[in-house]
Amino acid sequence: MTSPRADDTSPAPSRMRIADLHPDLRRAYRWFPRPQVRRGWQRRMAQAAFALIPPPKRAAGVRFEQVDFDAPGTGVRVFTPTHARASVPPGRGALLWIHGGGLVIGAAAQDDGLCALLAERLGIVVVSVEYRLAPEHPFPAPLEDCVAAWQWLQDAASARGIDPARVAVGGQSAGGGLAATLAQRLLADGGTQPAAQLLYCPMLDDRTAARRDLDRVRHFAWTNRDNLVGWSSYLQAAPGAAADSVPDFAVPARRTDLSGLPPAWIGVGDIDLFHDEDLAYAAALRDAGVECTVDVVPGAPHGFETIARGADVSRAFHARARAWLGERLAASADV
Repeated sequence: MTSPRADDTSPAPSRMRIADLHPDLRRAYRWFPRPQVRRGWQRRMAQAAFALIPPPKRAAGVRFEQVDFDAPGTGVRVFTPTHARASVPPGRGALLWIHGGGLVIGAAAQDDGLCALLAERLGIVVVSVEYRLAPEHPFPAPLEDCVAAWQWLQDAASARGIDPARVAVGGQSAGGGLAATLAQRLLADGGTQPAAQLLYCPMLDDRTAARRDLDRVRHFAWTNRDNLVGWSSYLQAAPGAAADSVPDFAVPARRTDLSGLPPAWIGVGDIDLFHDEDLAYAAALRDAGVECTVDVVPGAPHGFETIARGADVSRAFHARARAWLGERLAASADV
């Protein structure tokens, strides 16, 4: 499968309906308000709501702390298990997690529950990145914030009982795209490499946003018109431009040489806007000799695992992702 292109003239599917959803997800999406990101005041209102997210409740077996970096609006939220789990051997592993929000909204706090659960279930340290957002802070600022968080984690590893060679990167949506780009950037920079990539419905290819035929589909939760805002804000240019005008490490799907990247897990719903670009990236990874596990959920739209977290289909999805990550971090201890 190839990545969607701006000049793709294949017919897009008709407008999506609640009936198209997996039965476990229909109730949640029937009332879910789609994020509004096209105007500055809408993004500011969204960010004001994110700022009201309270600190995570004290979870049994997990210690929480927040570390602020020098640049305003950057830092990490750290979830440390207070007991060991057999699934990950001593010299424990860690996950650097990056939140979603289309590159224009979102906050690390939105994923506190997921991060605490991963830390508790797998016995790993989970470090959640707070990064600056476009359009006020376009590329490369968000990526540089993720690089800074990776370096902080590497520097802090010994004091926190972490094996620096057993650190995975991961994220959801825009965060999944940033995680994929971070892995590419770290490979190019040399030094300690991520042990794995855990990518939830990653936002990988600006060329999808250039396809106007997708605008009429009205995907649940994140439409292609929203996608256009996200990529335009991040790139400060129209999405879908010629390859030689796209900066290195700005768009993960644009990189032509993917060899040497760490094993990846890509999970996405089959009615997610990002479904095609995610499968295309998985195929490109495999063609480059990179191990890649793909988990496609029928009838699942964008963000289903967060919007309907309590649904059976979402719980099963998270469980498969955790199992894969646990296996990869355990395997990296033997290398």
